[in-house]
Amino acid sequence: MSKHPLSVHLWKWICLALGLLAAHASRGQTALTNLWTINIGNRSDSSPALGNDGTLYFGVRDGKLWAVDTNGTVKWVFRTDCEIKSSPAVGVDGTVYFGSRDRCFYAVRADGKLKWKFRTGAWVDSSPALARDGTACFGGWDKNFYALNANGSVRWQFPTAGEIVSSPAIGLDGTVYFGSHDRKLYALGADGKKRWEFVTGGPVLSSPALNGDQCLYFTSVDGCLYALNLDGSLRWRLRTGGITESSPVIAQEGTIYVGVNHELWAVNPDGTQKWPRWNEEPIDASPVALANRTVSLLSRRGLLLTLDEKREPVCKYYCYGAGYACQAVGPTGVSYVAERVFLFSALDSNLPLAAGPWPKFRGNPRNTGNLADLGQ
Repeated sequence: MSKHPLSVHLWKWICLALGLLAAHASRGQTALTNLWTINIGNRSDSSPALGNDGTLYFGVRDGKLWAVDTNGTVKWVFRTDCEIKSSPAVGVDGTVYFGSRDRCFYAVRADGKLKWKFRTGAWVDSSPALARDGTACFGGWDKNFYALNANGSVRWQFPTAGEIVSSPAIGLDGTVYFGSHDRKLYALGADGKKRWEFVTGGPVLSSPALNGDQCLYFTSVDGCLYALNLDGSLRWRLRTGGITESSPVIAQEGTIYVGVNHELWAVNPDGTQKWPRWNEEPIDASPVALANRTVSLLSRRGLLLTLDEKREPVCKYYCYGAGYACQAVGPTGVSYVAERVFLFSALDSNLPLAAGPWPKFRGNPRNTGNLADLGQ
């Protein structure tokens, strides 16, 4: 497939010029190296998944799912009928699962051919979680939470009283956790039966982060960060005032990071604030916990910033685009991110993911949202 060499060549010169300006503005901070750039033709709000074979998958606002090799080669493009905000998840067999605003949920083979699609009653922005038995779990704007078998048939369906954009997480015992606009966080068994529900003061847009077999963290539009024990009881609640969709992540030493409006917060495991770091722009994307106790954030207008444990900048890169999705990070520390309106790039930061229990949105590079896939 053509990469439109003339337009990409021009954009590379523009990127180089902007990168030099950004590096000058960084005042001694490490400048990220742009390894390659491709033209994807539109914005992306979908956090890329990285398959075990080194293929990157991400959705775009024009309804296309892209498959790109980590060397920048486009493998294929799969077309749906509407915008893709859902972040794809990659199964152990290479099948890619994702939702679209055309009201369908898709399973696409590793060669880019449709395996099956399932029609729902409304948009599917929720990113799927994949169980070890091949079940794909996700929520919809039709207020239903679905579990589909590996062949696309309905395993079970659970109704809520609100739209579901929260992306689910699956615990070690198979329990599925997700939030809803009805102000509740739910825990369902692998059979679809409700185990418990926890009521907050506002819609739950964020996705839960699982801290092993200890607890989980999530935010609500009521302006609080919650820690719940896995039986549904409240461990602690921290008032943040945050209303953005940023979901919490967990670093190796147990620090919780979450975007709170214009700030990145670091929170101790006991629920006390470690520090806030003010940012010029709102933070909608989830932060990414990296090695060496660093953390990366992407702000709404595309400032990619890496901070050390004292919240000092380590490196900076201007993506000049909408920062609603977090970057993918490869095993050697290469970051993959949508930037400059309709480009997708590889940036060499030399900082791989932290070895924490939930270092990024969806928990792991394949975006499976399953705690059992930690480290895979």
